[in-house]
Amino acid sequence: MASSSSSSVSDGDDINPPPPSSSNDAASANAAAAPSASSAIDFLTLCHSLKTTKRAGWVRRDVQNPESIADHMYRMGLMALIASDIPGIDRDNIFFRCVKMAIVHDIAEAAIVGDITPSDGISKDEKSRREREALDHMCKLLGGGSRAKEIAELWMEYEENSSSEAKIVKDFDNLEMILQALEYENEQGVDLDEFFQSTSGKFQTDVGKAWASEISSRRSSAVAGAVRDGRPCKAPKNRGPKKVYL
Repeated sequence: MASSSSSSVSDGDDINPPPPSSSNDAASANAAAAPSASSAIDFLTLCHSLKTTKRAGWVRRDVQNPESIADHMYRMGLMALIASDIPGIDRDNIFFRCVKMAIVHDIAEAAIVGDITPSDGISKDEKSRREREALDHMCKLLGGGSRAKEIAELWMEYEENSSSEAKIVKDFDNLEMILQALEYENEQGVDLDEFFQSTSGKFQTDVGKAWASEISSRRSSAVAGAVRDGRPCKAPKNRGPKKVYL
């Protein structure tokens, strides 16, 4: 009996403790990936300028009370939220990846001097270089790690137009711009035709083309209605394509 008891104790000593649960592992990994409180608040404080910096293209055209960079990115996020299913893009990616890309695509403008446009005499390549440098600074401010890496990857994917998600978000960028231009034309009687001309033929997706057509149709109706009613309006002028980005 003593021998049997000893064997039982020995067997018990050899039993390994149960491995930690997968939920605990995930929580630990998530905590490690997240920035510190100090890094997070530093990053968010820098991003404050996105809320206060007006989109330069509107400012240069004397639009009153123009939208901020953050205003523009917010409505792009809403576009991603309500868009119909797109071939080649998983529905979850519309809700998550495209929304995240929309709020990241102009984020580097928080760390540079405002919103660079062609009127500044800065080439598109130089603009991209400055934004990459600014983004690198912001990611370091965030403390590196997987969150910073994801922001950098989303920005680069958008910049290089290298995925189906990037293409639809590029369309959202142009759609938001011409929808805003239409609203300013209707509200303030300004002629912003160059913004419409700059996006002509640039839409890459069926959703982008359909929404752009709807915006164009509403613009034509607004001009026709103003002419019919004898109200002042700025009729679109046929100036041909012109490079415009905000």
